[in-house]
Amino acid sequence: MSTFVAGHRGMVGSAILRKLEALGETIITRSHGELDLTDQAAVRSFMQAEKPDRVILAAAKVGGIYANNAYPAEFIYENLIMQANVIHQAFEAGVGKLLFLGSSCIYPKFAEQPIREDALLTDTLEATNEPYAVAKIAGLKLCESYNRQHGTDYRSVMPTNLYGPGDNFHPEKSHVLPALIRRFHEAAHAGASDVVVWGTGTPRREFLHVDDMAEASLFVMGLDKETYEQETQPMLSQINVGLGQDVTIRELADVVARVTGFQGTISFDTSKPDGTPQKLLDVSRLSRLGWTANIGLEDGIRSTYDWFLQQSDAELRQV
Repeated sequence: MSTFVAGHRGMVGSAILRKLEALGETIITRSHGELDLTDQAAVRSFMQAEKPDRVILAAAKVGGIYANNAYPAEFIYENLIMQANVIHQAFEAGVGKLLFLGSSCIYPKFAEQPIREDALLTDTLEATNEPYAVAKIAGLKLCESYNRQHGTDYRSVMPTNLYGPGDNFHPEKSHVLPALIRRFHEAAHAGASDVVVWGTGTPRREFLHVDDMAEASLFVMGLDKETYEQETQPMLSQINVGLGQDVTIRELADVVARVTGFQGTISFDTSKPDGTPQKLLDVSRLSRLGWTANIGLEDGIRSTYDWFLQQSDAELRQV
């Protein structure tokens, strides 16, 4: 059985790739240079030539608050077209099983906490990443629509905030946790007395290590169809994936400071946006199916920081 992993060089895709390799699976991959997923004709040709048995759609244009605010057109366009191309051409090539990776930002800004799957489309989205969220909702609904009309087995998982090896540590385009890791690391090594964090520090966030996400993805994909359909609904079929607990941004900053060895003070720039007040996923659906996360937050941050240091050392050796 062959599996095409779209986005295998990204943080989630590479973690899934490692899991599949450990299982001895037959894997198909293409880099962006080899296959542009926004090119419909190219995706069609690839799918018809390879005809994979399964597809894992982990490819996406992602970024933090800054990037989502600065490039909204790119976020909605590129994600919409990639998803539409991969899902439709997978169907055209006879792929019966596909897993779509979404995001917890599909849920309303003020959804009841913890957020259940049935909160989808019940209220307004967080404005800072609405274009990306709309694209992810469209991807989920594409999967459900092909299932309803064509009897395919296209499933969707909605992860909480992810972090881990392969994350983007860019100072402007990264998500909150890798951005904090880089900022505190640089401050600790420079002997800085203070680190400034965006917002008030009060919003609560849930973080899941990417290795747990990869394991959960393969678990959901491996469920027999009857079990999956018993736990879901035809037009509410996504499964939340998370740690099941959250922390404030202030608490997160304290953990990152401890891990990186920063001993100065932490202050908060309240002129910067906080984003959604809280985003904690209800993971009871996945728990009932038999999977729970294994990697605790501080342990996960430590291993991620170790990976970051290894990458930094490698870059310095190449200079």
